[in-house]
Amino acid sequence: MAKIEFLGPISKDSFEAEIQNLNELKAMFKDDETLQEWLSICAVAINDQLVSSLDVAVGPNDKISLLPPVCGG
Repeated sequence: MAKIEFLGPISKDSFEAEIQNLNELKAMFKDDETLQEWLSICAVAINDQLVSSLDVAVGPNDKISLLPPVCGG
C-alpha cells in the first residue's frame, strides 16, 4: 500500500491506500471540503520527487507527500 502524508499546516493524519495513480487518490478526497482547498494549491511528490501529472503510476511501496506552499525570506 502507498503511504500518503500531509506536510506543514495540513491537519490530516498519514494513512495507507491501495491506489494505481494520483487520480484515484484525488477521487478519495472528493468529499473532504477542507482538503479540497489544500489540493488546489499543494505540490505533490512521490518518493520525494515532485510530479505534475495525476496519471503518474503509484506503486505499493511509494510515499506520496502533499506539500503546501511556503513563504519566507
